[in-house]
Amino acid sequence: MNNNTLPKPLVTFNQWFILISIILSLATGLYFLMALPLFTGLMGLLLKRNPAISIARKFLSKPAGSYPQEDFAQLQFNQTIAVACLALSLIGFYSGYAIIGYVFAIMVGVASAVALMGFCVGCFIRFQWQQYRYRRTN
Repeated sequence: MNNNTLPKPLVTFNQWFILISIILSLATGLYFLMALPLFTGLMGLLLKRNPAISIARKFLSKPAGSYPQEDFAQLQFNQTIAVACLALSLIGFYSGYAIIGYVFAIMVGVASAVALMGFCVGCFIRFQWQQYRYRRTN
C-alpha cells in the first residue's frame, strides 16, 4: 500500500455510509443526516483524511496493503462530485426547493448503489474527461 491507493473495503464502507445516510435522510425527512457524508467527504477533500474511512480502517482484519487497492485520485474525484451534489441537495431542501434536494440526493444515492454493484459512475466520468483532454491536446 502507498499514499496513492486505498484498500477497497474502506472505499466500499464509504459508499455504504453515503447510501445509508441518504436513505435514512429521505425516509425520515431528517435531511440534515446528509450533512454527515457531506462533512466527512469535505474533510477528505480538504485534509486528505476522511473521518468515516479513518474509523473504518480500525476494523480491517488484515494489513491494509493485503487488500485490493483503489486509486486515491479517483476517490477524490468521486468525493468531489458527491460533496457537490450533497451540498446542492441540502441547499435545495433548506431553501424550500425540495425537488432540487431530492434530485441531487437521489443522484448520489444511485451512484453509490451502482458503485456497490460494481460500476463506478465517477470513474466513467473521469475516464471520459481524461480522454477528451487527451484528444484535445493531440
